[in-house]
Parts: sequence; structure tokens; C-alpha cells
Amino acid sequence: MKILPVVVLLACLGSFDLAVAEVITLPLAKADALSGAPVRGASMDDVRAGWGEPAEIVSAVGEPPISRWHYPEFTVYFEHQRVLHAAKRRLPE
Repeated sequence: MKILPVVVLLACLGSFDLAVAEVITLPLAKADALSGAPVRGASMDDVRAGWGEPAEIVSAVGEPPISRWHYPEFTVYFEHQRVLHAAKRRLPE
């Protein structure tokens, strides 16, 4: 009966290699991907100072509140007072 605990221990130790995971890192998008569009985390005041008044402001909706500012080349999405995302605008064809 003393051999059974050893066999169980060896079986458990042999299965540890199955629990190892590979860490994969992905590069972040370049900040200038939208020709100098505002970056995530910038304040509304920063955006106004850098790009001026937007052509259109869409009021905040939802929770958390998400608002949009439209510029000729891109749209800036805000969560509260901070940039969440900036996306290139598609022009109608």
C-alpha cells in the first residue's frame, strides 16, 4: 500500500506541464494611425485645444455616458470627460 501514494504523486507531478500557458503580447496601435487624432484618456479641454471646436456634438447617452464629437476627418468618442476612442469618419459614397 505504500506504493500507491507515490504513484499518485508522480501522476500529479507529470500533469503540471499541461497547466503551463504561453503569454502572447500584441503591439498597440500607433498613436498617429488617424493623422494625429486625439489619444485615449485625453480630456475634452485637451481635444478642444488641439483640434478646435467640433463640427457637431452629439449629447451623451447611456451609462456610462458616451458622447461624440464629429470633426471632418474623425469622430471622437468620450466617456464622461475623457477620450475613449477616435475613429476615422467614413464619407457617404
